[in-house]
Amino acid sequence: MERFDVAVVGGGIIGLATARAILGDRPALRLVVLEKESAIARHQSGRNSNVLHSGIYYRPGSLKATMASRGRASMVAYCAEHGIPHEVCGKVVVATREADLPRLDELERRAVANGVTIERIDPARLRELEPHAVGIAALHVPETGITDFGAVSATLARQVEAASGTIRTGRKVERLLGASTVVVETDADPVAASVVVNCAGLWSDRIAGTTDVRIVPFRGEYLELAPEKRSLVRNLVYPVPDPAFPFLGAHLTRDLHGGVHAGPNAVLALAREGYSWGRVDAREARSLAAFPGLRAIARKYWRTGAAEVARSWSKTLMARELSRLVPGITAADLTPVPAGVRAQAVATDGTLLDDFVIRQSPGRIHLVNAPSPGATASLEIGRHMSGLVLEQLDR
Repeated sequence: MERFDVAVVGGGIIGLATARAILGDRPALRLVVLEKESAIARHQSGRNSNVLHSGIYYRPGSLKATMASRGRASMVAYCAEHGIPHEVCGKVVVATREADLPRLDELERRAVANGVTIERIDPARLRELEPHAVGIAALHVPETGITDFGAVSATLARQVEAASGTIRTGRKVERLLGASTVVVETDADPVAASVVVNCAGLWSDRIAGTTDVRIVPFRGEYLELAPEKRSLVRNLVYPVPDPAFPFLGAHLTRDLHGGVHAGPNAVLALAREGYSWGRVDAREARSLAAFPGLRAIARKYWRTGAAEVARSWSKTLMARELSRLVPGITAADLTPVPAGVRAQAVATDGTLLDDFVIRQSPGRIHLVNAPSPGATASLEIGRHMSGLVLEQLDR
């Protein structure tokens, strides 16, 4: 059996950033990254809006708040250093009705507490920044940006291999066995490692064997704005999110190639990698139905869930939602593009975990919740995980 000092499960942006950080801190270590797909960054890392989040949404003092703020700055510097396309273009978070104002106030408070530069603006200033957006008040967040997280992942992978790390694709991890030395069983040959780092995203709870939380997959469906309507959006336009959910609401984001994406929504997926309604994993669906946390969510938020499903099936309803922010968008202007799936950890009581969650035991470090802003924060998460790995190795 091949032996390594460290095995990283998951070849997404966080797994690769973690591997890079470990080898940067301790170059002599033998490290392997195990990725079940035939290539890296096939899931959350390659199917997202490519937004560099500033850190305004997250509870002050949380890992998300500190790592998103630092991570955005780190990611901008990394992209500049390695020639990865990016742009710090800014965004507006728009209140369209009176009921949004208390939530906007809370966002402003969090932004200040998290050290994020913001500007509270009136409708006139909003029109200067986004001439076609409408609202009664807004926050301008100049530090928000856009990049290509797929390109970031590819660069990280090259750095891992240049530092003598090994990346093995097509290796699905089945389970972890043992303690002082952990045996990583895969669908091919097993490997042994002193420390295993679980960055498996949609499968992280399965690898960790958690019983009090599980990953519930939410599909985020994106649409692209017709070329003749792209001028309606200069940069990024967001609604004020519902604080009960770790989702940001359907928004409009420009990409690096001039296109404008609308979405995502948040629809319960019936498979861990359920990128369409037609992708159904019957075993996973039964498991979800039996999970008390999902039943608790359904009882409490069924109206919200029903509205998300309706917008999934009707471009007219999605266009109506988007036109609250930017009037003039119609169903005919929207074309579906590939969806993503968010790996959202949910507790058995129905709590949607709103922070990154890291759990440890001897020889094992599990990142069991790292959805958005995970990509933005990936370099900082990697540094943090590296510190935990070295602590375990040095005991």
